[in-house]
Order: sequence, then C-alpha cells, then structure tokens
Amino acid sequence: MTKPQNPVQMAVIGAAHGIKGELRVKTFTGDPLALADYGPLYARDGRAFQIVDIRPANNVVVVRFKGISDRNAAEALAGTELFVDRSMLPDDGEEDEFYHADLVGLAVRDDTGADIGKVVAVHNFGGGDILDVTLAGRKGVLIPFTQAAVPDVSIKEGFLRIDPAAAGLIDDEDGDAPGRDGFDPKGRPRGPKDAGGNR
Repeated sequence: MTKPQNPVQMAVIGAAHGIKGELRVKTFTGDPLALADYGPLYARDGRAFQIVDIRPANNVVVVRFKGISDRNAAEALAGTELFVDRSMLPDDGEEDEFYHADLVGLAVRDDTGADIGKVVAVHNFGGGDILDVTLAGRKGVLIPFTQAAVPDVSIKEGFLRIDPAAAGLIDDEDGDAPGRDGFDPKGRPRGPKDAGGNR
C-alpha cells in the first residue's frame, strides 16, 4: 500500500527508549498493542514504518521499527505522526461510536433540518471531543460532541444535527449568564486569607 488517501492518525512517536533504536509511542487505538495489527504505518511525507516488536510501558508502548537500529536514528523520529488509511479500520463499533475522520466533512443541520455549516475538524484537549464547525457568518465555532449538543449523527447520509441551545449557539433566555444582573467580571475572587485570598 502507498501513502494513505484518507489518513487516520493512529499514533505519534515520542522519545527514544534505550540505545537499540526503540521508541516510546503514544497510540490512539483502543488497545495500544493493536497498533501492530494495521500493517505499515505512514508518516505525513509518505515514509512507511513497519513494527518489528511492541510492548506496553506505562501509558505508552515501546516499539522497534524495521530499519531503526540505534538511538540516533530513533531520536530523529521524535514527534512523527503515524497514519493508516481509513479503509484499514473496522466498521463494527457501537452505534454511537465514530471515527474522527468520519465526522470531518459532515454537513451540520439545526433542529429544523436546515444546513447551517460543516465539520472541519475534531479536537480533544482532555475534556472530551469537540467539533470544530464552520457556520455561515462565523469563521469557526467549537461545539461539544455530546448527546445533548449533537443528538443525531448520520455518517451514511452525510450530516449531523445539533441542538443550538445545548451547543451554546444561542443566548441563554433565562438571564443567568455571567455578566448580567450585577455580576462583575472584573471582580476578584475572595477566599480565606490563609488560603491566599485577598480579604
């Protein structure tokens, strides 16, 4: 197989491990050791990496790639992102499980069914998945990928439906939002003096 046409990131290479060319690799697979089951992995520039050996090590795996036999060669690969083609991934997940690559490009519809934008990326900064959506009149909006904010996803039909209120796209009509009814956003939080407060 050549460079993936529809790449899905599977891992990123970290620091060298030892002196024999092994590397610490952070995987994005459900089972970290399954990284070896997808065949060759590809860098963005098309270089192919074949796993010769893999073993767990805390929250990463230690990998030996074919052709990488010393620490200098291993150190040169730090930060390399590894991909496979989307066609290599199984489609037997749960009904509410999706690959990020399948969400990118979907049309975004509101609760009336009107197309209002498009998913351009999916991020996860540690607090859950977030959809990066381009909406008419706005460069980009981040929407939490939760059941409340995104109640319907149809990969086959090419769209997802959002609830504008749950997605944070419309103002809170109750008036409870910060900055209203006496809330002073410049006010300093106060706490006990022995805890560093400013009483």
